Amino acid sequence: MEQMLQIRCKNNKKTINICIGSTLSDVYDKINLNMKFGPVAAKVNNKVEGLCYRLYHNKDVEFIDLHYSSGSRIYSRSLFFVLCKAVSDIYPEAKVVIDIPVSNGYYCDLQFGRAVTMDDADRIRRRMQEIIDADIPIQRHEVTTEEAIRVFGERGEESKVKLLHSIGALYTVYYDIDGYCDYYYGTLLPRTSGLHLFGLEKYYDGLLLRIPSQDNPSVLGDLVRQDKMFEIFKEHHLWQELLGLRTIGDLNEAVAKGHTTELINLSEALQEKKISRIADDIASRKGVKMVLIAGPSSSGKTTACKRLSIQLLTNGIRPIPISLDDYFVDRDKTPRDETGDYDFESLYSLDIPLLNRQMNALFAGEEVELPKYNFQTGKSERSGRKLRLKGNEVLVVEGIHALNPELTAQIPEEHKFKVYASALTTILLDTHNYVPTTDNRLLRRIIRDYKYRGVSARETIRRWPSVRAGENKWIFPYQENADVMFNTAMLFELAVIKTQAEPLLELVPENAPEYSEAYRLLKFLRYIKPIPYRSVPPTSLLREFLGGSSFKY
Repeated sequence: MEQMLQIRCKNNKKTINICIGSTLSDVYDKINLNMKFGPVAAKVNNKVEGLCYRLYHNKDVEFIDLHYSSGSRIYSRSLFFVLCKAVSDIYPEAKVVIDIPVSNGYYCDLQFGRAVTMDDADRIRRRMQEIIDADIPIQRHEVTTEEAIRVFGERGEESKVKLLHSIGALYTVYYDIDGYCDYYYGTLLPRTSGLHLFGLEKYYDGLLLRIPSQDNPSVLGDLVRQDKMFEIFKEHHLWQELLGLRTIGDLNEAVAKGHTTELINLSEALQEKKISRIADDIASRKGVKMVLIAGPSSSGKTTACKRLSIQLLTNGIRPIPISLDDYFVDRDKTPRDETGDYDFESLYSLDIPLLNRQMNALFAGEEVELPKYNFQTGKSERSGRKLRLKGNEVLVVEGIHALNPELTAQIPEEHKFKVYASALTTILLDTHNYVPTTDNRLLRRIIRDYKYRGVSARETIRRWPSVRAGENKWIFPYQENADVMFNTAMLFELAVIKTQAEPLLELVPENAPEYSEAYRLLKFLRYIKPIPYRSVPPTSLLREFLGGSSFKY
């Protein structure tokens, strides 16, 4: 008699019996969920596994589709694989670099000795569709790491060879589509036919691979121009080429060879030089009376603001900090969100008319008394702090809404200089595996929340989707309004973050819904060789999260 397992499905709260050794696809067929855009994978005891995963013990299973962040990542990785296979079929000597998340898609650098044309994009798109329509299985192979290194060495995949050499694992998983092999650090779809929608078009000097919207997977994400964001990525890639640090394999090699101090000093110097240039730009513009600095959560905009203020002083400009928090409206006037809770992230939680009146009065040479918000009483109060601007003084305003044109609509544009700060992770795991910038910020926030707010990694992960939703609504739509973008991420950063984040992530219990995200982040961090955080100078922007900064917060 065949041995049976008991599987609890979290999607519909049903329990079924199934034969030992059955796959997740078998479970899905029996459970009758009828997910329109899936499943693409499932959480098995809160760990994301592919649909070919076999079950040998009783498990809790939750099927995921493209509405889940993890589902969207799996879909994107599978598309990367099909793109690389298509390029290999058409241009066997070409190299593909999955490079920059931009415009609700991914910029892909196609390296084959000439400029990419519209015809190239059309040919590759058609070949991708042929591969998808052929319903080819995506085979998973688990082999010794020595064997995997041999496979990718023969293919000339130097970034993969360097990565696999550096991590020291006994076994490695790689995938193939009809004999074309590739390596990805997460699970993939079981067959190419699961890719129901994609877009591919010429973009700058490469290609833009577009993916379905997470909100509505039946359509592609909106094609939003992000020219300034794209340029800041390209600028950092030029620095990386000069340093010879394009991938995590390069970073691990540099750490292993004892180049940590040199790497940190170079990264810090490059960042300080960028801040200095921003200050020079502000000083050279006549009429600037207000510097507005915005950025998403854990972007490091507070330290960027402090370091920029120092550089302004070297230009003979005295910065006057203005806190947008002091312009909150009384709590009973605060907007509420869809759940009925106070929405402190809303632009309209600020007294916009008062802000504009006071700023314009200051620019006209008048004296104003700045407000102070009492968070205990939920009331705006008189602060007693009176201010009149002198000729060499500039207001420095930092906050999530700083680039929203409605915030300063009554202030003349010539008085404003706008800065967007974010941690744009430019180092790749290897040429086909980019590192999400949101992961970098989430890891920063996990460390900061624990050190300064007593909040666990589990709680930070639980709140993160809400934080991201607020950013999508109130920050990202206005980032291209910036006069300049400043990347707060550093090439060595993840190696330092690893030492602080891993112990916190390991405390997330397996039975918690947040465990799958903690487990995913831990898996990713294991690719990176650590750098002790004591190696980071006290003036570093990273100290805002690690502690030990020479700045006061």
